[in-house]
This record gives sequence, structure tokens and C-alpha cells, in this order.
Amino acid sequence: MSKDHTKFIKALEEIGLDLNEAKLNQFDEYYELLVEWNKVMNLTGITEYDEVILKHYIDSLAINTAIDMSKVEKLIDIGTGAGFPGLPLKIAYPHINVDLLDSLNKRIKFLNEVITSLGLQNINAMHGRAEDYAKQPKHREQYDMCVSRAVANLATLSEYCLPYVKVGGYFVAFKAGNVEEELNASKNAIKILGGEIESVKEITLPMSDITRTFIIIKKISSTKNKYPRKAGLPAKEPLN
Repeated sequence: MSKDHTKFIKALEEIGLDLNEAKLNQFDEYYELLVEWNKVMNLTGITEYDEVILKHYIDSLAINTAIDMSKVEKLIDIGTGAGFPGLPLKIAYPHINVDLLDSLNKRIKFLNEVITSLGLQNINAMHGRAEDYAKQPKHREQYDMCVSRAVANLATLSEYCLPYVKVGGYFVAFKAGNVEEELNASKNAIKILGGEIESVKEITLPMSDITRTFIIIKKISSTKNKYPRKAGLPAKEPLN
């Protein structure tokens, strides 16, 4: 069923993106699958078309306002859930090789269905924990960028994510609300893990009063082999 893309196109323009009809249709197909699968498993509490466009798609793609995605070649999304932000980024930037990592296998089945239905290439949905995959040589320090919209404090997220990023690459954390306190509390952890906060960019999502903050962390040195610590520890005892 064809959707009215007027609001979607306007919101995309406001974040500096122009997507062709084929990509817009891929987003619609993703939406249909999301709503269908959401009836039998908990993927999202947001199911209205315009809400999904704004709070999932535009929110994921708004990273474009903080960093030049055209230069990213290899990206991993940690704790991807229903595919955000990694899947929208793959649709908008087909040149990027994308890995989606989630600890819940039924979400991986959903993601594989979307990948197959949309005919996406060079994208993998992986089932497992961030702490385990980060120890594998084919994933450790192999990515230009790691992104995460997962809900965890920045010190914990950095321990999950920075081990995947190659030196010179970036970890971008998607955050909501005031991040000042969290930034201050995580500075030392980020340094221990080989990162450095390069910038913080806050935007208001188009046609809304929703604010999104991107914390852009540059990888300046290799992460010591002991990080991330064993499963569960980064969340229970964040580095400080």
C-alpha cells in the first residue's frame, strides 16, 4: 500500500537528506514488516506511520547532521533492537557495510526478514552479546564507526562499543535529554578504553520538540585486551 511521503521528505530535507522513491518505498516495506511482526513480539511501542517515520527513521538518520556518513565504509550497530539506527542508515547509505548486533534471537529473525525482503546487500544481523563479539579478531577494531541507541549509561556503552572501533574511527552514542552529568561521569572510562570525546551535537527532530544528542567519540588508541570485561560486568560495574 502506497504511503504519502510528503512529511517524510520534508523531515529528510530538514536534516539535509534527499532519498529517491526506491529508498522511500524500502522504508515503507520496513514499516509494514515492523508492524506485522510487532503483533507477535515486542519490537516497538511506536506503530503509527508518522511516529515511526519521526521517532525511528528520522531519529536514526539525523546522525547525518553530526558526522559525514558518506565517508563511512564499515559500521556496527550495538544493541540494534528492531534495527535502529543501523537499518535506516543502510537504506539511506547503501555503500556502507553494516553489522547489526542484538542479544535476542527473535529480533535477529525479524531483522533477517527485513534484509531479505528489502534485498539489502552487505548487511548482517548477528545474535550475541557485545562483550563476546568484541573479543573476536574479525570484529575487534575493524569498524570505521560504531553506533548505539541502546539505553545504558555512557561509560557502559563505551565499554561495549569502543573495542569495535579502529583507531581513527568513531563511536557515536545516541542520547536523549541533558547529557552533561553523564559526560562528566564517563570521561575517564572513555580515556581508559582509548577514546576521546570529540564533540557533542544536540538537535531538535523536525516537526517536533524532541531533542536528540549525539556524543561523538574518536578512537585515538587501541583498547586494551582486557576490555570489554566479561558479560554483565560493564553494566553492573561501569568503569569510572
